[in-house]
Amino acid sequence: MKARAKRHNRSAEAEVRAILEEVALPEKRLHMGDVLAALGREVGLTNEDVAVLEQARDRIPAEPMRFE
Repeated sequence: MKARAKRHNRSAEAEVRAILEEVALPEKRLHMGDVLAALGREVGLTNEDVAVLEQARDRIPAEPMRFE
């Protein structure tokens, strides 16, 4: 770890933080909003379709889970 940190001109602690950030937030990660928008375009979803779905959906809050 120390050798790798030295190659990158940072402390071992900074190297660990950089590794964790790289793993947690990869450059090629999928962004959910982008994926959903692309899916909507692909299937031809219109604003009218979304309005119908919004009217039909259940607005009653979900019952919380109980772990008893």
